[in-house]
Amino acid sequence: MENIVIRPATDPEKEAAARLLAGSDPWITLGISLEQCMRNCRDPEYVLYVASAGEGLAGIMLLDPRGLAGSPYLKSIAVYPEFAGKGIGSDLLSYGENLFRGSSRHFFLCVSSFNHKARRFYEHHGYEAMCEFRDYIIEGASEILMHKNL
Repeated sequence: MENIVIRPATDPEKEAAARLLAGSDPWITLGISLEQCMRNCRDPEYVLYVASAGEGLAGIMLLDPRGLAGSPYLKSIAVYPEFAGKGIGSDLLSYGENLFRGSSRHFFLCVSSFNHKARRFYEHHGYEAMCEFRDYIIEGASEILMHKNL
């Protein structure tokens, strides 16, 4: 998709990002509340980016620059339904990786075991499963730690 701009989120966009996360899977299935999403999006330890298309938001990406053993960690990525399948998620992911290319050799993320579409997406972008945390957030589901060399 053309004319996508990725930039740090403004304060009002942080609230919109939290609402997007809380209103979609996997966060719904994981029982992550709007309040928790708000805390995450406003946490000064994290960096929230938005992808905008024209006047509106198309997607968001929440990064923890020192997330796992000092290496960057993708905490959340989400795309508004009307922009799904248009490459916004790929654009956000590439942008996030490029922020740390040269300063880090590793990039990490977790994906829920029931989120098959997201896992395929990350595998398509070169991520490999490293380990599984069984029953980590909810009973009966795992979080899969994934890694990519930058």
